[in-house]
Amino acid sequence: MVAPLIDEAGLLARLLAADPAARQIIGIAGPPGSGKSTVAERLVAAANAARPGFAALLPMDGFHYDDRLLGELGRHARKGAPDTFDVGGLAHTLARLRARNEAAVAVPVFDRNIEIARAGARLIAQSVRLVVVEGNYLLLAEGDWAALRELFELTVMIETSEADLNARLTRRWKNLGLAPEAIAAKVEGNDLPNGRRVIGQSARADFRLRT
Repeated sequence: MVAPLIDEAGLLARLLAADPAARQIIGIAGPPGSGKSTVAERLVAAANAARPGFAALLPMDGFHYDDRLLGELGRHARKGAPDTFDVGGLAHTLARLRARNEAAVAVPVFDRNIEIARAGARLIAQSVRLVVVEGNYLLLAEGDWAALRELFELTVMIETSEADLNARLTRRWKNLGLAPEAIAAKVEGNDLPNGRRVIGQSARADFRLRT
């Protein structure tokens, strides 16, 4: 059964209408370049505009393995594939956020300018009611990733055509100064295969959202 479609306004209204005393953790998944980061950032900003301090953002990319480790593992060329993330660390962080028994939880944030995750770069306070998690593999029905599904109160899969993914990913790497041949290697050899895996191997989300 295909998940129902929802737009950003409908999703925001649903999140704001939930029990104000409880903490919600929602997962926004999608292929690389699908716009999930932008959607998640807009949701958090809109929720905080309506209720200051209500929402916080947790990007999955903060759990990337470091480039040095990826080099040692022989996986640097496939950075962004499921096995290049600390899925256990992400699951542990989500469990801490669900427990909500700490004044704040420090989370890592990926710095795209240097392509490296910065540890302890953001604090999510105990008072936050909505944690928006975004990442490629949050719904991946494989290995340790499959256990993440039960940690979310609500999940959304971002839908985008492969042509749009290709254009956005090409633009992303171009803006980072890569040469055309390096961009083609990144997009065709890594990003799009990862995106196809997300589309083909993810569990059903509660909602779909098209960008």
